[in-house]
Amino acid sequence: METEAKKQTIFSAAQPSGNLTIGNYLGAIKNWVDLQDKFDCIYCVADMHAITVKQEPALLRRRTLETMAIYIACGVDPEKVVLFVQSQVPAHAELSWVLSCNTMFGELSRMTQFKDKSAKNTGNVNAGLFTYPVLMAADILLYNTDLVPVGADQKQHIEIARTIAQRFNSAYSPTFTMPREYVTKEGTKIMSLQEPEKKMSKSDPNPLAYISLLDSRDDIIKKFKKAVTDCEALVKYDEARPGITNLINLYSCFTGKTVAEIEREFDGRGYGDFKLAVGEACADMLDGVQNRYKEIVDDKAYLEDIMKKGSEAASRIAYKTLAKVYRKVGFYPQPR
Repeated sequence: METEAKKQTIFSAAQPSGNLTIGNYLGAIKNWVDLQDKFDCIYCVADMHAITVKQEPALLRRRTLETMAIYIACGVDPEKVVLFVQSQVPAHAELSWVLSCNTMFGELSRMTQFKDKSAKNTGNVNAGLFTYPVLMAADILLYNTDLVPVGADQKQHIEIARTIAQRFNSAYSPTFTMPREYVTKEGTKIMSLQEPEKKMSKSDPNPLAYISLLDSRDDIIKKFKKAVTDCEALVKYDEARPGITNLINLYSCFTGKTVAEIEREFDGRGYGDFKLAVGEACADMLDGVQNRYKEIVDDKAYLEDIMKKGSEAASRIAYKTLAKVYRKVGFYPQPR
């Protein structure tokens, strides 16, 4: 009798540091839903990563609960995946310390995200911001992760996780699975509606630059109407025209239409028609997510039950890995 092949493990996470956007949905969460039937998926709310930037404690707690609700509203099924809050599994912080002692200062100083975030937060360039990639490596390596869904701008984090894993494996014998990136095809990098050369960000100080998953239909349409394009008024894909190209990509994600079909549909029509169509398609797509979110976000007992079960399941896996690591580096076992 043939045994069923073991599924590969996928790990991914998002921070609860702001209102999740269509960029988070199209670039990550939508893909999580598609992957949950094909892989052993482990998803978390990365609240530990969030505090590299100053957070209001009560707001962070609320957003952690809301982010969990959004995951589920988008279709992440707690019965199919391990779904938990990062800080509720202390093994993440514990492994991060050991890995930080196996990571070189120069490797961290070359990380693009550290340079970018330091430039944006000159008054709070803290050590956590610098060692952020080590915690991310711990997130991944704890679960013997095979694949990590990433956009093109996140590949550097997978590379340093592999470097750290390889260094540890060479020094102490094979311990960690070597993770690989799982690059999704569509929607991996959604750009700002106001600065289309930049990635859409939930922390953008300009609310017109992003579409929150919880924005009202009127706000969504208003934001798309004000989206930056150019003076050509030609709905045609052209990477030299990032504004209109971003809107075409978004409309394709919302409707499933190809670029060629979109260009034919709006041939001879102006940007006004096209922006309205993109806004309406976005609002239609988010309608079901928002209705489901409203049903569950106030059910604190339900969400906390999912957190509890998820953290217990994650901890069972994580502490097996951590026990191996502690033994190999020479930590004395806790007396029984």
